[in-house]
Formats: sequence, structure tokens, C-alpha cells
Amino acid sequence: MPLTEQQEFIRDQLGSKSKPVRTDKLIKELGVTDAAQFFMDLNALERAGEVIISKKNNVQSVRGAGYVKGKIISFSRGFCFMKPDEGGDDVYISASDSMGALPGDRVVVSMHSDDTGRFGRVKSVYAYGDRTAVGTIKRFRGRQELHADAFYMNPIEIVKNKIDAREGDKILAKVRFSPDGKKLTATAVRLYGDAECARVCADAIIDALGIPHEFGEDVLAQARAVNDAGVKPEDAAGRTDLRDWDIFTIDGADAKDLDDAIFVRKKAGGFELSVHIADVSHYVTDESPLDLEALRRGTSVYFADRVIPMYPVEISNGICSLNAHTDKLAFSAFMDFDHEGTMLHYRFEKTIIHSRVRGVYSEINALFDGTASPAIVEKYACVRDALDDSLALYRILERAASKRGCVHFSSVESQFELDGDGVCVGISQRESGTAEKIIEQFMISANTAAARLAEKANIPFVFRVHESPDPESLERAAMLLRIVGVTSSDICGSPAPADIDRVLARVSGKPYEPIISNVLLRAMAKARYDTRPLGHYGLALRDYCHFTSPIRRYPDTFIHRVLSAYVAGQSLSSITRRFYGKAEDAADLSSEYEVRAVNAERRTEDCYMAEYMSKFIGESFPGTICSVLDNGFFVRLENSAEGMVHIEDLPEDEYEYDGLASLRGRHSGKTFRVGDPVRVTVAASRIATGRVTFTLTEMQPASSDPQ
Repeated sequence: MPLTEQQEFIRDQLGSKSKPVRTDKLIKELGVTDAAQFFMDLNALERAGEVIISKKNNVQSVRGAGYVKGKIISFSRGFCFMKPDEGGDDVYISASDSMGALPGDRVVVSMHSDDTGRFGRVKSVYAYGDRTAVGTIKRFRGRQELHADAFYMNPIEIVKNKIDAREGDKILAKVRFSPDGKKLTATAVRLYGDAECARVCADAIIDALGIPHEFGEDVLAQARAVNDAGVKPEDAAGRTDLRDWDIFTIDGADAKDLDDAIFVRKKAGGFELSVHIADVSHYVTDESPLDLEALRRGTSVYFADRVIPMYPVEISNGICSLNAHTDKLAFSAFMDFDHEGTMLHYRFEKTIIHSRVRGVYSEINALFDGTASPAIVEKYACVRDALDDSLALYRILERAASKRGCVHFSSVESQFELDGDGVCVGISQRESGTAEKIIEQFMISANTAAARLAEKANIPFVFRVHESPDPESLERAAMLLRIVGVTSSDICGSPAPADIDRVLARVSGKPYEPIISNVLLRAMAKARYDTRPLGHYGLALRDYCHFTSPIRRYPDTFIHRVLSAYVAGQSLSSITRRFYGKAEDAADLSSEYEVRAVNAERRTEDCYMAEYMSKFIGESFPGTICSVLDNGFFVRLENSAEGMVHIEDLPEDEYEYDGLASLRGRHSGKTFRVGDPVRVTVAASRIATGRVTFTLTEMQPASSDPQ
């Protein structure tokens, strides 16, 4: 709950005090006349983590004391880690200093340091998490134990099991300390099924991360009513009618939520690009059940076997999806570019469109490379001129992006093939062709135009920001690159995005390109949402936001609402009053929920990867060392699967870790480093944890890979 004006006043007055204050003294200092209300306000500040109230009623300002707020994210015997709200490295906390905090709990921590480094001490646990853990049941000495997936803790004794869960089952358990406070105990509360099934593990991960996946009846009722009403004739009133334009969509073959369409045409001096985005905010009104639910979710979450949508299907796949051959309401960005790729003009209008074709990436790529069948050629005949102009404009924009220093990371995205039972039977690297890159460039252009408009108009907004990388992280990346033989002087100091891109260009086409790209990507700051236009380092853009996917991202819906008010001619004061406070909430919550979604997607992918690789126990394949730790190294196969080779499985020696990228045998001189080609044998594959284990076969590449 947001603080009241009086609570903010008390917090701010306390913020200047570094030491605890007696409440009776504070009452006098602040001239309090209603003591009961004052203590209610203090309790609210304590629940918000703004103050700490002692048993003797002394009040300590968290801000004044220099304490740090954050969330406990992992727990093990003897220690835990906290992720600070303000960002930065996770904070180590010993169990004796944790005040019994568990993962998910929000805490206030005092910061300290000694010869071993930086650490924290919990001063208060001001909000409890759900105190649940997802894991697998195992038996030990006649008793059941929970081996938690994400707590990084030792096995927890299950003291109650009323759901008939058995060894090998994936469960959800309530976790608490025993009455003497010395050990954790668990109560099994939900059974998912066999822990060695990736689909079951995905169910558990969704719950473990607290991802909402069921819509309330009020939300569904609003979605049904909106969808059933359809696009009415009166909806076109006041909109620019573009139904005679050859507008079309381009998406993956299996996409159902089509939220963007395009049209390109040549004009004197360059091109006009128009990007037409589903007008979600027309249907999802501010603070309606649909809006509040979307804010609670933040984003759609994509798994190999399902999508957890931000909106019900009546919205995401129905009324808002820009399906071909139907009238749809859109919010359109019109942009003029010269032949150098400079955006000369832009404007935004509410429109009504009628998509001519439901374009598919693979089909359009076939058109461009001349391999399309006659049926595909016929399908796109009505928009072929616009497609050709799109290709010409894309090439111009791509050159302009390279010229300004846009960083071209080479990311490896896995694509999973599932059988009728939802079991992973194939993995491949997702390819990105020309059609995909066209849409990417066009969406970047529309997002840039929206951010420029917002900054110029000085309206409350949510920007997509990507700040400069941390110099220390870049120095570590440069050291690693030098170890593997890649010139890295460009990225030392405070490099421009173009300097990063030059390093990536040096490894383009090399077998270890994805690994080097990943090393540099990890050195970058994490992109997030902010109400300030802090720029986007990776894209080398001063102004950027997310405008083009309101069906699946909440910030896009929010800024559509703000821009709609601006386009409608509402005054700056009116727009500011309406959206100023909400912009902060939208930015903060959307950033948090984006991280949650990414974690869920990655953990689920690991489970499907392990499920597939479990079919190849005992078989060997070529791969590349992609990261090195003090206890072994990870190897990536050609199909993008990764697994670990443990140090105890290496040839007998005393191995020294350089702290960065290599293990070296003290006696043999044998060195294993990032980028080295190896051949490995699949030794084990644990679907429940998504972990694959390899053993080293040889240091030479080979020619086969599981398909």
C-alpha cells in the first residue's frame, strides 16, 4: 500500500536522524495531537520497511541509519543471500545474523565488511514471503526429505504429508523453523507429479516463482464482454481510416497474439514507415479488473508447452489481435526516413485498419531468397511492393544502427520440439532470418519515436533504459577475452557501444562466437524500466521505450494510455495529475515481474533440456567450453544444450583455477579454458533440477550431435 501524506512526513522527518529516537520525544518534536493515529502511522512505516521499532518503542529510520532493504533469495545451512532493492551485488548474510529470514522475506540489513569481504546483518524482517518451497521428495534413513529446487539449502525433513506424496514426486511445501529455531521443517501441501517430467517441473516453477496463471471471474467477465461487443461502427469515429492500405502482419507460424502490423512505401527523399499496434488501452481501461490483473502479471510468460498470457485469450487472441481480413482498432506510428536512415518526422494517430495478410517469417524469408512456392508467392502478391520496400528500408536502418554503434550480440535461443504427451523430443537453435530482423528494426523505430515524443512533451512516461556497463565487469570480461586470444583493448575504461560491437565483429563466424557474445552480454547492465529517459546503451539510442507489444507487456499498455491522452489533446497538467504516480509503479513492478518471467522461462528450459538429454546417457558429442568455475567447467553442445564436467571427473591432477576462464593441472600443465573444443559423454541428466552432467571424452571436436 502507498504511504499517506502524513506517513511520508514522519518518514522524511526521521530520515535526517541516524540514531533511534524515543517515541515520546518524537511526538513532541512533530507536534502530534492524535497519538493513536501516530502509532498507526508508525506501524505502517514499519510494515513498509521504512522504520524499525524496538521493544522499548524506540524508532530507527532505515534511511537515516544507512541500512539496505531487499529480499532474501537463497538459503543454505549457515548462510543466505539478499538481493538489494537498490541493485548491486547480492549480500551475504550468515545464518546467525539472519533473524530466521527465509527466501521471499523482505528484510532491512546493516552493511559491514572485514578481511573476507562485504556482508550484512538483518535488523528486521518487515514482510514475510509465502514461505513455501518447491522440490523433490527423497527418502533418507526411513524418513521423507524435501530437496528444494531454488532455496540452495540442505534437505528439509518433511514432518507432515497429507497429500500422499511419495519418493520422486515434485511437491509444494510450507517451510518453517522448528519450535527450537534450530532446523527447518516442511509440510507437503501440493502434489505436482513425477519430478522427472519437464512438464510437471514447469507447473512447479510457476508456483515457486509466484506467477499468476488463473484469471478471476471479474477479469474474465470483462474480457468476454469486450470481445463479444467486437469492433462497432461508432468505434471508427475520430480515427484515421486506413482500411484501404495494404497493411500486413509478420509473426511466427504458431503466434496467436498479433499485436503489430506494418506498411512501408517509398516517397520523395526516402521512405514512410507506419507501424500499427493493437489499441489495447481502448479496451482495457485504467484501473479496471483487466488493467489491475495485467499490472499484477507485468508480462506474458512463454514456455515450451504453453503461454501464460498477460490478458485472457478473448483479449490477447481475440478482439486485440490484428488478425487478417478483419477491422481492428490500432494506435499507429508514422515515421519518415531519409536514405541515410535518419528519422525526419514522426506522428501518432488512433486508426482503424484491415490487415491484408497474416504474414509468417519463414514464408517471407523464402520470398526474399527465391525459394518460395507458387502458393506462397500468390499469398503475398497483394503486399509484395510493400515487402520489397520494407526490405530496402531495413537495409538502410541496419546500416544506420551499425554506424551509430548498436551492439550486435549473438544470442543462442533454443527451440524445443514436444510430442503429443508434452515430452521434449528435439532441440535446435532458433534461426533469425531477414523477416525477423525487419520487424525488429521497425519496432525499434516505433519505440524510439514514442520515447522522443514523450520526452519532448515532458509527460509522465515509462522508458526502457539500458545503462552503461560497470567498468569492473568489463575489465573481467576483457581479461577473459585476452585469455582466449581475442583483442580486448577496445572495451577497457569507458567504452562506447561501438567499441563493444568491434570486439563482437572480431569473433563473428568463429565457433566460440556465442560464448564470447554471452561473456560480454553478462558484463552489461540489465535493461529495465524507469520514468527517466536514461538512454539505451546496447541500441546506442538516447530515447527508447516499449510501445509495440501492449498485448504481452504492461509498460506498453501504460504508455499507450498516456500517449492516447496526449494525442487527444489533454493538457499537460491533466496528464501529469492522472499518470505521474502510476508511472513509477508501472516501471518498478514491470521491471520486477520481467525478471520473474525470465527466471521462469530459463529454469523451465533447463528442465526440458535435461529431459531431452536424458535419452543420450552414455553417448558422446562435440562441444565447446563456455564457462569455467573452481570445481569444473560447463560445455555447450552444438544443439545449445549445456552440462557440467566436474573437476573430480577430469584426469587426476591438482587443478588451479585462475578465477576467470581456465583450470590448469599443476603437474601435467593440461589447461581447460573458455572456447576450447572438447568431446564429452552424457553421464547424468536430472530433469527435476534441469542439470546435465558430462564427463570428458577428449579435447578434439567431432562431427555428430543429438538431433
